[in-house]
Amino acid sequence: MSDALGPTLLTLARHAIAARFGQAAQNVAVDLPELAKMGATFVTLTQQGQLRGCIGSLEAWRPLAQDVQENACAAAFRDPRFSPLRADELPHTRVEVSLLTPPEPMQFSSEADALAQLRPNVDGVIFTASGRRSTFLPQVWEQLPEPREFMARLKQKAGLAASYWGPDVRLERYTVHKWKEAQP
Repeated sequence: MSDALGPTLLTLARHAIAARFGQAAQNVAVDLPELAKMGATFVTLTQQGQLRGCIGSLEAWRPLAQDVQENACAAAFRDPRFSPLRADELPHTRVEVSLLTPPEPMQFSSEADALAQLRPNVDGVIFTASGRRSTFLPQVWEQLPEPREFMARLKQKAGLAASYWGPDVRLERYTVHKWKEAQP
């Protein structure tokens, strides 16, 4: 992974959002070979440390440059938890890009076993059960440092009870490389 990848992904994300407002983008160096490879990213937007949007891809299915641009626009304009970003908010919005490793299935015999295997501040987790799916990036451990609470909130995010556990539960984990803009 080249040293220029993170700054380039941040620039691509910000410029994709700015372009939606008709703001001219400077030329972005896109000659990095990694940008043409399939990649999965999440783009997180914050304002004064508070979440303002977060959308991403769990699996790599399109070129990395396209994935980060599409997810940046989705985080800015289509995160159902927030109203669409306004042009006057962009200068005060901090962009973070997380590049995900491929998810790996976890093997466990019980919820306690699964919780014991989790690596706080390292693992992103995908929870699947009862036809529902949710994920938390590794950064969520900062707000939910206890594995039991982390898992309970992940189940709630999937629309299930915090106490839900059953034979249909599947867990996958991944790690991320992340880059964050300086505070605006």
